[in-house]
Amino acid sequence: MPKFLKKYGIWMIDIFFIMITWSDHIWGIIESPRGSGYLLLVLTTMVVVTSVFFERRTFCKTLCFLGGLAGNYSRSGMIELRGTPEVCKTCKTQSCFKGDGKTEGCPMFEFVRTMDNSADCNLCGNCVKTCPNNSIRITPRTPTAELWGIKKPKVEHAFLAAVIMGIVFVQNITMLEIWQDILNIISKVTQTTSYNVNFTVAFVISMIIPIAMLWIAAKITGRNETFEKVKENFVRFGYAVIPLDLAGHLAHNLFHVFTEGKAIWFNTANLFGYKLTGDLGLTSVGTVQLLQYAVILLGLFGSAYTVYRIGNRASWRKLLPYYSLMVILAVINIYLFSLPMTHRV
Repeated sequence: MPKFLKKYGIWMIDIFFIMITWSDHIWGIIESPRGSGYLLLVLTTMVVVTSVFFERRTFCKTLCFLGGLAGNYSRSGMIELRGTPEVCKTCKTQSCFKGDGKTEGCPMFEFVRTMDNSADCNLCGNCVKTCPNNSIRITPRTPTAELWGIKKPKVEHAFLAAVIMGIVFVQNITMLEIWQDILNIISKVTQTTSYNVNFTVAFVISMIIPIAMLWIAAKITGRNETFEKVKENFVRFGYAVIPLDLAGHLAHNLFHVFTEGKAIWFNTANLFGYKLTGDLGLTSVGTVQLLQYAVILLGLFGSAYTVYRIGNRASWRKLLPYYSLMVILAVINIYLFSLPMTHRV
């Protein structure tokens, strides 16, 4: 893996995730078979090129926006793969990383002995197969537990967590009846009716808001401390946004699954000449909204508890800015899901 990607890979993932989400709304990649084809062609080309010049899954680890998104969410997961420290420290083969001649080593460049997070592990099981000491275990854990003990928190991870929240906001807003009113307000400022320009403005603002809110919470919490300390708080507590990110993303897609689900077999039947029409929903919008509210509340609980644990169980007064931030983000999500949404299919 080149040093540049090893150092800046997460930033590259952040950039690609933002660009692809933006381009979907600008060029309609999801609605356009040609656009989807171009996207898949670009991704496939990147995979092939990186596989030719670099080892293992360099693309997946440092460039794939889906891998980065899934990796970020997996930090909240209930399953972990870890080695047994007492056994691993005496191991001489390191076959979990190098392979054993029959099975490849870790395709994601992970060294099980030092793993402290699940973001880059895709549970392929290679390390389990190659370990000669039966040291590696796949076990359940308390959801969000990984977020409490990140040894080396990184600003790019906190940035991605905040950006995802903003992108979920804009994905919801563009499906609301008030979206056109928002575009009209922005057009008065930009002095143009160009959808591309006005959407880009809304897109940037939506991403900036959660980042700014997280920074303000870090600033209030450390108002008598140095800039370095504020930045450290921003990074550490940025991980607490991840459970709400996951909840918001799940809740958003619940709408697509349950109100547009029949489109899957309607379109499949159309491929074979059978014309099917009718309501696309699998259940009522009201039922979907209740599910969305429940998921958001579950995410709020996960984020609030993560704040509590990252803050070393400090008093609620000391951590109040972060608790308030999580509540505000949850309320915004619930409010957006309470409004009538339009379909994308």
